[in-house]
Amino acid sequence: MNKKAILLAGGAGTRLYPLTKIVCKQLLPVYDKPMICYPLATLMLGGLREVLIISTTKDLPMLEDYLGDGSRLGIQIEYAAQAKPEGIAQAFLIGADFLGDSGASLILGDNIFYGKLDFYREALALERGACIFGYQVRDPQRYGVVEFGPDGRAISLEEKPKQPKSHFAIPGLYVYDNRVVEYCRALEPSARGELEITDLNSVYLKQNELHVKLLSRGMAWLDTGTQTSLLEAGNYIATIEHRQGLKIACLEEVAFRTGCIDQSALERLVGALPKGEYRDYLKLVCDEGPTAYHPEPVA
Repeated sequence: MNKKAILLAGGAGTRLYPLTKIVCKQLLPVYDKPMICYPLATLMLGGLREVLIISTTKDLPMLEDYLGDGSRLGIQIEYAAQAKPEGIAQAFLIGADFLGDSGASLILGDNIFYGKLDFYREALALERGACIFGYQVRDPQRYGVVEFGPDGRAISLEEKPKQPKSHFAIPGLYVYDNRVVEYCRALEPSARGELEITDLNSVYLKQNELHVKLLSRGMAWLDTGTQTSLLEAGNYIATIEHRQGLKIACLEEVAFRTGCIDQSALERLVGALPKGEYRDYLKLVCDEGPTAYHPEPVA
């Protein structure tokens, strides 16, 4: 089934105040790149080429100024406003016209994934149902949590439970079939007045059509919603990049390695960049050419 992507970059970023007084959360730096590069790279590496970015009316102009229509990266980016944050699942109602009759993948703009994305590409290949992911964390009460039965199948979902039934948090990356908009329209707002993503996932769970893939211990999932987690994510990215000499979520490289743009297009992008380490890195990528062996870029 053909799937399109929604990148939800909304919210006021209150937990990151005063950093977010001047610029939106998704444009804050995570080491050497704006935060939004990381979830966008995940979508591109998953094979998705049509992306809707949803943000506040205040922040959309800055995001659009940075990313444009995506043509420089060989993808299509559209934008839509979330006038009032009323839940993650609201993104599907805002993006209903964009999605049409396609399936959808949603990623949150402050989520970073590092590692091989085979699990994501497998999820995107599903023809029917929905797929979420489970990641073991120390503090599951901060997240949506999935509980498993003796046979390993998901049996319950809870949003930020005081007494979690497992240590498996649900990261901000989801895959749905083309019934997702229909199901979201039938959701009732929660006690806090929001359309909860957990309620949407529960619809698929009750129909026995919710797939849950556990992320391996070799996969890193970073949430950058607080000052501490933002700093930790930046330090993590810096450590990996310094050790390997490779960049994570370098959008121009991702576009080139995944065939969204060719070498001549990359050369033009490099030529337009200001002098500096980022330009020097991309020039090396360009000089290697498309046939050179290179590890798969990761988000």
